[in-house]
Amino acid sequence: MNTNAIKDLLYRMADDALIIAHRHSEWTGMGPLLEEDIAFSSIAQDKLGHALALYSLLHDLGEQQPDTIAFTRNERDFHCCQFVELPNGEYDFSLVRHFLFDASEKLRYDALQHSTYEPLAKLARKMRGEIRYHIYHGQTWMVQLGGQGSEESKARMQAALDEAMPYALGIFETTDSENEIISSGLFEGELALRDRWIAYVTEIVNAASLRMPDVQAITPVFGGRKGFHTADLQPLLDEMTEVFRLDPSAEW
Repeated sequence: MNTNAIKDLLYRMADDALIIAHRHSEWTGMGPLLEEDIAFSSIAQDKLGHALALYSLLHDLGEQQPDTIAFTRNERDFHCCQFVELPNGEYDFSLVRHFLFDASEKLRYDALQHSTYEPLAKLARKMRGEIRYHIYHGQTWMVQLGGQGSEESKARMQAALDEAMPYALGIFETTDSENEIISSGLFEGELALRDRWIAYVTEIVNAASLRMPDVQAITPVFGGRKGFHTADLQPLLDEMTEVFRLDPSAEW
């Protein structure tokens, strides 16, 4: 199996998890309800754990230590999609992003259970339980604030969904390793995942009495998988790595 293809996939997944974890953590103490502070904090902690596990697989393949990978790279070296690095905005946008991203994670890890790279398949089987909670939380709020909410909450969720969709489609940006990833049985591929994601998301959006954007007419926001990011990522990295960079050799 092509080691570079494995590393490519792992870096994309790990970087997504690390950055969305940081964004989720920013709601701690700021959410509209105490329970939601706890929920977002818990999900953020899970995502950090996922990132650590994936960076550890990379280390097993000859890459640097997980902390070094996470805390010493600049934005150009990150392979996360642009969707995860966007500022939280209002709570409606954060909830919609949470739902759309975790829908892709649910389906991705479901498929990765059958990966020919056994360490990743084993990890996928372990992570699925946590991700089931994440997606349950996200889609519950989609339905409550859409179909069961007020006219204002429904309008805000629809606006957030429309705003988020071009970036959400960027989750499925392919790289030069795509053909090798598919042919080796490492993963089914981003386009197959995207099609299953659209069907899944459409079902929940309809249940929330919202309108699914016309994804065929939307230009996805690509670039992140190849190291091209928004102006928001480097400030996030500066804040996230501030303590580590004070003394990278320190043991905690």
